[in-house]
Amino acid sequence: MVAEKPRIVIIGAGMAGITAANKLYTSTGSKELLELCIVEGGTRIGGRIHTSEFGGDRIEMGATWIHGIGGSPVHKIAEEIHSLESDQPWEGMDGFPEDPVTIAEGELELDPSIVEPISNLYRKMMDFAQGKLIEGSESNEEVDYYRLAAKAFKICTSNGCFPELGIGSFLRQGLEAYWASAKERDDLKGYGRWSRKLLEEGIFAMHENTERTYTSAGDLLTLDFNAESEYCQFPDEEITIAKGYLSIIESLASVLPAGLIQLGRKVTKIEWRPEGHLSVEKENGIETKPVRLHFDDGSVMFADHVLVTVSLGVLKAGIQEESGMFSPPLPSFKTEAISKLGFGVVNKLFLQLSPTHDQENINFQKFPFLQMVFHRLDSELRNQKIPWWMRRTAFLSPIYNNSSVLLSWFAGKEALELEFLEDDEIINGVSTTLPSFLSESESRKPFNSREFSNGNANCLKGSHGGELKFSSVLKTQWGTNPLFLGSYSYVAVGSSGDDLDSMAEPLPISSNCVCVASPPLQILFAGEATHRTHYSTTHGAYFSGLREANRLLQHYHCGGFSELLRH
Repeated sequence: MVAEKPRIVIIGAGMAGITAANKLYTSTGSKELLELCIVEGGTRIGGRIHTSEFGGDRIEMGATWIHGIGGSPVHKIAEEIHSLESDQPWEGMDGFPEDPVTIAEGELELDPSIVEPISNLYRKMMDFAQGKLIEGSESNEEVDYYRLAAKAFKICTSNGCFPELGIGSFLRQGLEAYWASAKERDDLKGYGRWSRKLLEEGIFAMHENTERTYTSAGDLLTLDFNAESEYCQFPDEEITIAKGYLSIIESLASVLPAGLIQLGRKVTKIEWRPEGHLSVEKENGIETKPVRLHFDDGSVMFADHVLVTVSLGVLKAGIQEESGMFSPPLPSFKTEAISKLGFGVVNKLFLQLSPTHDQENINFQKFPFLQMVFHRLDSELRNQKIPWWMRRTAFLSPIYNNSSVLLSWFAGKEALELEFLEDDEIINGVSTTLPSFLSESESRKPFNSREFSNGNANCLKGSHGGELKFSSVLKTQWGTNPLFLGSYSYVAVGSSGDDLDSMAEPLPISSNCVCVASPPLQILFAGEATHRTHYSTTHGAYFSGLREANRLLQHYHCGGFSELLRH
């Protein structure tokens, strides 16, 4: 009688799930020893990687950047499969602009002498939080940023909020310290009702809003200060993938046989046997496998091991009492980690510029990489026609030079609001906002008597006098998508890297107690929210998939020993 192979079921066909399957399937001897399948609730592979097209251009609805090409496994794969070059234009192909145009509400182009000191302050504050700013390293700077950051940290911690200190509190205290240390300065001339302090606060807020999209923390007050120094970044430049991020997933999945990935298979319940669990289910007198998966179509699948790679947002919903996703419920150490860690919403908004009939030859290359400095939402000086959800986006720009597709990023409650707005409401909101930043008014020198130095600016009016219009809109909807319920994780105030480690712990936890033994490694966890130092990234998800695949390979003494838990 041939022994039945152990069955491994991977829930989710994103980066973590596909990576784990690739490793398990290609390891020496594993195909003969293990039965493997992936069940995916959606209709496509990739998860939070979703390459698409809009306005004739290649865009990324989800993961966009390779965050540092030095040491990134994603970059290595992209090189190997020749995905870094393309004849078709793609989002972010020009990288980050070196000289964006910064304009304050009221059509006021800001001189770099105003923008750069505050931008530098912000960068140095974040460097301090990440452990990169060392005392004495800024001795050639006009401003002693280390002293300012250290002072801000001391004030924050003396208020009793340490160790539960949020990045937002630290940053704002740094701005206050900067103002307190600055020599007496004349107020600015020619900036209307903007004072120097209001402008500096607005520029600082612009950087904070960008940080919110980087981290997915809707409010930086909830982003843990301590975790910043533990987060790891790869060195060298950040780039996008010419042939699309999905090409990485497709390459990893290409080794898997047809039928191994089952699409449209949404898991509704995971039944498992904790340590000491007395009930053993049998069919026809034969003991069943320890984990039973229930699907939304009423079908059931048994497994020896289930690798859960769903998002932290889905896990947060799954541990709610009414959910019943896990039966019996997960142990408290796991639910506490899931509850405490942060998982935010970040959405991208793409807008297609469409010239009117008399603008057939308009040059879209002249739309700027526009950084927007808004008045505060509660300011009496604000243009009250601008919708509230636009006030905390930091920029609007072409996805590359000469593209007619514009892009803006949103985080937090603004990102969620975007998901519920109709296309015409979005177009009206953006169209209402832009005249406060770009116009053809004769009093606006920057847009009429000269072009911007980066050759990448234009007014809202086209070269033939007609207004630029938006013909179509494409927005991401990660917050309300039931397969994700958000974008990516962050370490929230009240949580720590220990919670990320707890996320990665398989179940049941092995113990030395003399009790009813339970089959090992019934439920394993992978995904970006399970990696202590590379959370929120695709390479973090990749590493976590390798980690869990190697854990199983070690358990069955298959190949993969050299990489075992190395990541």
